[in-house]
Amino acid sequence: MNIMKVIESLTDDNVLNSKGSRRDSFNQFRKVGTNAAMAAIPFGLASVLFPQKANAATSASAMSTAATPTSALQLALTLEYLEDEFYAMALDTNGLIPAEDRTVFEQIGQHESAHVQFLMNALGDAAPEKPTFDFTADGTFDPFNDYMQFMALAQAFEDTGVRAYKGQAGNLMTEPGLLKAALQIHSVEARHASQVRRLRNLKGWIPGNDQGGHPAAADAVYAGEENTIQAGFDTTSVSGIPAIAGSESFDEILTGDEATTIANLFIV
Repeated sequence: MNIMKVIESLTDDNVLNSKGSRRDSFNQFRKVGTNAAMAAIPFGLASVLFPQKANAATSASAMSTAATPTSALQLALTLEYLEDEFYAMALDTNGLIPAEDRTVFEQIGQHESAHVQFLMNALGDAAPEKPTFDFTADGTFDPFNDYMQFMALAQAFEDTGVRAYKGQAGNLMTEPGLLKAALQIHSVEARHASQVRRLRNLKGWIPGNDQGGHPAAADAVYAGEENTIQAGFDTTSVSGIPAIAGSESFDEILTGDEATTIANLFIV
């Protein structure tokens, strides 16, 4: 999977030229990080995402070899940290967000802040510290000077969050209260994703694995969204609807490893 190609296609021709070394490092992460580090610690966010900042409780959770409610919430909190800071920085950037769209992103930002506070409270001492983010990916992007790039990254982050929450639902089955709250957050993230996509003049849902008017590719954010088989049922067999409507009717999950790989691209 090539996440850089995914995000570049989302931003179309607005992507800035980047240093070859940065691209090389991302390619190395794609080849080595997913197969080695992530496989060794499936949900070890503390050691993978912010090894110098983890507290003792988080480090202990990171060493777990199985998914747990704690590791599921740690992943969710890391993604919410990312979204919360992304919108806060954008809203603090004069002239970036047009006046007619500002209310939307202010509301989304408030939602993300509420999610962060809830997850921090739920995790207590096991909450990982907030990482340092670089939303330019070391100069590859310029989201706070280019509104189209900002919206493209917002779409990618929101769609990642939607799929990641679904991917962690099973790991919260032993904690019904937390599972309920996570599902409540998930539905709001889905509304965010739909709204941002509509601001970009796209459909509010994902047609197949299309990132937004560009050729479909096997990528981290939208890989698998074209799936048409649900619990053994072929959704394309429904008469009277286009075949693509079958896949559009069901969203797919992201595993913890896949969501972590995406987040890592924007963590220093």
